[in-house]
Amino acid sequence: QVQLVESGGRLVQAGGSLRLSCAASGRAFSSRAMGWFRQAPGKGREFVASISWSGGITDYADSVKGRFTISRDNAKNTVYLQMGSLKPEDTAVYYCAARKIGGGSRWYDDYDYWGQGTQVTVSS
Repeated sequence: QVQLVESGGRLVQAGGSLRLSCAASGRAFSSRAMGWFRQAPGKGREFVASISWSGGITDYADSVKGRFTISRDNAKNTVYLQMGSLKPEDTAVYYCAARKIGGGSRWYDDYDYWGQGTQVTVSS
């Protein structure tokens, strides 16, 4: 089993920056691909970014490419999402997810473990 706990969400002004963290406990974190997803009010959960087990391969949604950076520290069992040039449309609950097997993925169903989410609100 893997437990994921997100933190770092808060209210921030448009144009600002924020770093989200996802702390993992349980087995084999360093061998698992990880992802960040988000869900805005009234919308489905959407892909934000993913990272391979080694950190060598990353992928981003077009809407955040160039503004967000995903990274991981396997020694600390933590994955990060550095968010910059924030926009009001980035407002959402952000979720961290882990896969049992396989590389990073954009598909919600490919992930086996999920955190409870952290709220990010960007004011205009």
